[in-house]
Amino acid sequence: MTQPLTLTCLSCGKANRVPHDRLDAGPKCGVCGAPLTGGKVAELNPGTLAKSIKDDLPLVVDFWAPWCAPCRQMAPEFIKAAAQMAPKVRFAKIDTQAFAQVAERHRIQGIPAFIVFHKGREVARAAGLRPAADLVAFVKSKVAV
Repeated sequence: MTQPLTLTCLSCGKANRVPHDRLDAGPKCGVCGAPLTGGKVAELNPGTLAKSIKDDLPLVVDFWAPWCAPCRQMAPEFIKAAAQMAPKVRFAKIDTQAFAQVAERHRIQGIPAFIVFHKGREVARAAGLRPAADLVAFVKSKVAV
């Protein structure tokens, strides 16, 4: 029998244990009831980002800012990619204007920037406007899903 996955709730930041065979069943946070693998893009704060990058499922984070036109253009494509890759990969974004220290910590040079995290490690990164299909192909080339 395999160990349950550890997933941080992207809404409240609490850790949850989810059996592998329950990923497709739409598991919810035991604390706040938010979906853990619903295919939606979550807005993160620095604390939740720090916890969730250590999770057992890959997490793709979009580093963006509200003033960035390419970031705003990328948002619908990022949402499409998140829906296509659920429940095996989770997607989130963090505002580099509101949380400049996070962008600095992760050495973000330009936005939009995407980092794939898995089990506490940065697996890959990419930058720039791209269609959802390209983002999905990029993530699949970097992590087994």
